Amino acid sequence: MSLSLYQRLALTVTGAFIVVAYLLFWWSSSLAEQAKHQAEQQLHLALAEHLANDNPLLQDGVYNKSALENLFHTLMVLGPAFEFYFLDSSGNILTYSADKDKIKRQSVELAPLVTLIDSPEQLPVYGDDPRSITGKKIFSAAPIYNQGNLQGYLYVIIGGEIYDSVFARVKTNQQLVQHGFIIIAAFVLVLILLLVLLRYFTKPIRQLVSEMELVKSHQFDSTQINLSHWQANKKNEIQLLGHTFAEMVTKINEQLMQLTDNERIRKELLAQLSHDLRTPLAAMQGYVETIAIKGDSLSVEDRDAYLKTVLRNGKQLKLLIDQIFELAHLEDGQVSVNLETFPIGELIYDIVAKFALKASEKNIKLSLNPAQCGYLVYSDIAKLERILSNLIDNALRHTPADGEITIDIQNDNDRVTIAVIDNGTGISQEDLSYIFDARYRASNAKGEKHKHAGLGLAITKKLTSLLNANMKVTSELGKGSCFAFSLKAVVV
Repeated sequence: MSLSLYQRLALTVTGAFIVVAYLLFWWSSSLAEQAKHQAEQQLHLALAEHLANDNPLLQDGVYNKSALENLFHTLMVLGPAFEFYFLDSSGNILTYSADKDKIKRQSVELAPLVTLIDSPEQLPVYGDDPRSITGKKIFSAAPIYNQGNLQGYLYVIIGGEIYDSVFARVKTNQQLVQHGFIIIAAFVLVLILLLVLLRYFTKPIRQLVSEMELVKSHQFDSTQINLSHWQANKKNEIQLLGHTFAEMVTKINEQLMQLTDNERIRKELLAQLSHDLRTPLAAMQGYVETIAIKGDSLSVEDRDAYLKTVLRNGKQLKLLIDQIFELAHLEDGQVSVNLETFPIGELIYDIVAKFALKASEKNIKLSLNPAQCGYLVYSDIAKLERILSNLIDNALRHTPADGEITIDIQNDNDRVTIAVIDNGTGISQEDLSYIFDARYRASNAKGEKHKHAGLGLAITKKLTSLLNANMKVTSELGKGSCFAFSLKAVVV
């Protein structure tokens, strides 16, 4: 059973007060009972001695059982709070006035009697109760002699006589004063105990507040501080709160680092894109200025060459701008996905036909495996067309003349895997982890004759993430590359 902090504090305080209250009650009852017994025993201390000296039967030390029984009976009628017993010198009970079945023991211990007779100032003294096997009671006792020889003892058990006047004097003694001090000390002890317990229970809270202030002073940078190890204990709210706070600080720190890294990447990307934008613009401006300055002095061939260069740079500039807008749109996270069922073979044939002329110009074989494909998939046609177009275009740029590019399709239960395989320049293992980063250009692209925008693979990665198609790349430098992803198959 899980308890909240308030419940634990409430139970602790309640338990502490119950224990203290019980101890106080026990001490009070014990002291009151002791004071009562002390008063009663002192009040009747000489009772047995007076009876022994004033009664002829006991004064002469003559033992007469029937006469003593009558005497004890008479005395008990006069004083019903007392019980009278005649003991021999060994403590055996010889005479009493009571029913035999009420007497539980046949002898009593003589040591308390001797203590009371020799040291009557040390009260109360308890002796054996003949009517109980283990009980103890206060008593009065006197020795009985016969011609100088100890005959036995008169043993008087003192019962509950009213003693208000005597108790009023006794209650002001040192023990009751000590009792008052004990009560005060107990309350002080309870207060100290409660303060210690509250401090113990609130220590984790103070520690958590201290760590919060420390994190705040370090601008939520957890790398500069050492947070405590808080446990994810659902039964302990403070530990759970500390654990959640530590996770929150870690998450905030990760997000701050990510924002810092994104800001750095954004600045680098802007710088690189600015350079890429300036390059075709500068080329276009230079050729247009040349045409404008030289005018009719230019030959028709030179004018046509200049205009073709301007047109090529314009197309490159438009492509780069389109890709920048497309990537920004994808990263904004507001792109909608229109899923539908369609045959993947037909879409790939259309895409292959679109790149057939470009492939033939480089004498590259562009094929589909298997040649006839009737698999149905559930995906977004437009985004899938963009992914395959980027992959095939990327393969054409990195595959030399007389090379080969294959679009391989495999059906595996509920998934259709599409792979674009080429035998081109390949990608080194060092570059493989970064090829999907925006503006990253691998080493196999650094000698290209025609520059490209450099955002195609980054856009492809974003699109495959939207379609829940995990992109996998395998490549070996000088031998070619394979870009593969899978789509949800539709079983007819």
